[in-house]
Amino acid sequence: MEFRIERSALTEAVSWAARVLPVRSPVPVLGGLLLDTEAGGGGGLLRISGLDYEASARIDVEAEVPRPGKVLVMGRRLLDICKVLPDGPVECAVEGSRFTVSGDGARFGLSVLPLDDYPALPPLPQVRGAVDAELFAAAVADVAVAAGRDDTLPALTGIRLGLDGDTMTLAATDRYRFAVRTVPWKAAAPGESADVLLSARRLTEIARSLGRSGLVSLALDAGSAGFEHAGMRTTVRLLEGRLPRHEKLFALEDPALALVDRARLAEAVKRVSVVADGDSPVQMTFSRADASVTLRAGYEDDVASQRLPATLEGAEELTVAFNPAYLADALASFTGPALRLQLLGAGQRALITDGADPDGTPADGAGTGTHRHLLMSVRPQLV
Repeated sequence: MEFRIERSALTEAVSWAARVLPVRSPVPVLGGLLLDTEAGGGGGLLRISGLDYEASARIDVEAEVPRPGKVLVMGRRLLDICKVLPDGPVECAVEGSRFTVSGDGARFGLSVLPLDDYPALPPLPQVRGAVDAELFAAAVADVAVAAGRDDTLPALTGIRLGLDGDTMTLAATDRYRFAVRTVPWKAAAPGESADVLLSARRLTEIARSLGRSGLVSLALDAGSAGFEHAGMRTTVRLLEGRLPRHEKLFALEDPALALVDRARLAEAVKRVSVVADGDSPVQMTFSRADASVTLRAGYEDDVASQRLPATLEGAEELTVAFNPAYLADALASFTGPALRLQLLGAGQRALITDGADPDGTPADGAGTGTHRHLLMSVRPQLV
């Protein structure tokens, strides 16, 4: 086996495939990357594959292949070598029981792992449709902030991926917050539907790595999901269980409606939170008469406050309080100029959606936008 490729292309491909490799594994070959080359009249192909018990990754890149073949080497060691190689063309070859990597006078050798012990890569499930890569990555990032981190409750560490006709719904919750984002997608067949749960960590990695242009193909079967884009193919095992449905939780009865500038609110939350130790909340008091919201945090002499312009409808005054980290995460997941907050009061649910422009012009779909974030208000502890 022998091939030649630019260092940057090799490094990017190895890095992408190595994402799925386990940090520690009782099976040594699962720490390996499979390099498979094919010669062709119009140029050669290098295919790099990796897998663990939960996910797999495969990427195809162009390479000059004088001598086709395949080899299995330790993936993270190969990645470390790629990162320190000089820029320019790289020559790789199998020489006996060693895989060599050389470029611009630098030369490395790697021991070869037994190919016969390496499991076959799982096949891509049935393709169910495609979604815009950039839109998909943004939607996953928006909801992933609400996913749980407690591995003893594995379902809550997942993101629900629902398909219904030409709409894809992504949702995540850790019981204290609930984020939902819907995006359009192109179903492979009319009436396509599905409702599955995927690891939020894995799905976030996949969405980030698939690029920011073009369409991502989505494949599903009873046990796994697959994604394919621009020569990259990855699969991930589905999680067991289901997330609670969000429709009833998001239906607030007669809420007060507040409108506030997103960037100024996010900055104010960050500012007053410096005195919010431990579970200390950030309190927000909206006043209709003053057209303002006052943020407060801290206790006794260690306090902070800031007042911002805001409008309030449905109440003369309303006070709510939130975990500062949860509130900051929610605000950071929005990008519009303003936010609309539907508020029931202290200790109750609050729904955040894209609002209107700062001059008061309603945004398209204001209050019913495709991105919604539900937070539980805590009881204010400030006097």
